[in-house]
Amino acid sequence: MNEDYLANVRPTARQISWQRMEMYGFIHFGMNTMTDREWGLGREDPKIFNPDNLDVDQWLDALQSAGMTGVILTCKHHDGFCLWPSKYTKHTIASSPYKNGKGDIVREVSESAYRHNMKFGVYLSPWDRTESSYGTGKVYNDFYINQLVELLTHYGPIFSVWLDGACGEGENGKTQTYDWQRIYNTVRALQPDAVISVCGPDVRWCGNEAGHTRSNEWSVLPTELRSAELTSSKSQQSDDGKFSRKFASTDEDLGSRKALAHYEGDFVWYPAEVDTSIRKGWFHHDNEDNNVRSSDELFDIWCKSVGGNSTLLLNVPPTRHGLLADSDVKILKELGDKIRKFHGRELRDYEALSIQVLSPNAYEGNPKYLVDRKQGTALSSSKPIDFRMVFTEPTYIDGLVIEEDISKGQHVETAEIHVIDEYGVNHHVSDVHAIGYRKILRFDAIRAVSLTVRITSIRQYVALQSCYPLVAQDE
Repeated sequence: MNEDYLANVRPTARQISWQRMEMYGFIHFGMNTMTDREWGLGREDPKIFNPDNLDVDQWLDALQSAGMTGVILTCKHHDGFCLWPSKYTKHTIASSPYKNGKGDIVREVSESAYRHNMKFGVYLSPWDRTESSYGTGKVYNDFYINQLVELLTHYGPIFSVWLDGACGEGENGKTQTYDWQRIYNTVRALQPDAVISVCGPDVRWCGNEAGHTRSNEWSVLPTELRSAELTSSKSQQSDDGKFSRKFASTDEDLGSRKALAHYEGDFVWYPAEVDTSIRKGWFHHDNEDNNVRSSDELFDIWCKSVGGNSTLLLNVPPTRHGLLADSDVKILKELGDKIRKFHGRELRDYEALSIQVLSPNAYEGNPKYLVDRKQGTALSSSKPIDFRMVFTEPTYIDGLVIEEDISKGQHVETAEIHVIDEYGVNHHVSDVHAIGYRKILRFDAIRAVSLTVRITSIRQYVALQSCYPLVAQDE
């Protein structure tokens, strides 16, 4: 393991901007909504698509109420039906009764997102079960690129191009070898600030669709993992099945010192996105209306994803009428209320606590930086450091948030958190094994007089951007 290299891998500007979005919405809407399927068969009659009460502002209002910062729309799913009037196929909204063939839901959603001061992203399935050129090689790849160009040039700034790896057979019984590099080059040329997600070089799949998160998430990973995700596991039909991978996105440990002990290759910044749905399915189904995930469960996923060095992509599917179900809207509002209450418990008032650096090692920056809410300020050191937060008066706390300045990389390997209560008893409340963008630690409430963070192992140096306790909910 080349530790010098490992410690100096850093994210791009687009990856930092994406990470700071934290949570954003996924909208699965299209022909499958009308046919009550998850995966369409292709060649469905466009006349089936006719939402009679579509209100994209209602969608964005609900997503925003949850605290989301953007939205990704399934502009075309595997069935091939396009929610915009693509000039490269007749299997589009232009052939439907919706707005007498004059509709463009991609435009409606993108413009609503911008009105809500939210970012807009696109999902364009490489698999197309309607297009006759699918499986023919370059002819289909040209078709796909043409549609991608339409989405990247007609709908304003795009923050994410979300590439699904599904690669089944087309109507001709053939499968397609996708030209991933050409897709990446097209995105870079037309939307250079957009991240390319999942089957892309910027953002990786967390490894499941249930909302499960790793207890320790690393963003600095072997280049071999990214290469494997972009080739063998992502629909490259030239793979003979003999490709052997040492790393896979489903592995529990991807970036620890133990996992990398025998790796001598290069490293890359490849952060995780947690994608899951508010319901069992990705598209809306009436029989799931009474089986929506609770706001408590979603808040727990938020804490473990956004508070576990990942982002959260939460799917909320509209009904065939074009509205989010009342049950979903209610849960989203409750989730947003919980997140806002969480932020309200952050103790970032230097009058309520003081911070003392305990270790003799030299450090740079003012300890006040840890609670000042500013980007780009950090308490840093080339050696492990300890610091103590002393409360002005005994305070009930039940959590701690720690953030590294990821513009400088990810460096903290292990840390210990200790709380001294009002009786002088030391409570070892948590052990930390990776931090990154943000780590949310939760523990039983303690009436504390001080809290000590002991950084015990780092990769060359440490740069902490923030560290602040959470006032207990009963306080």
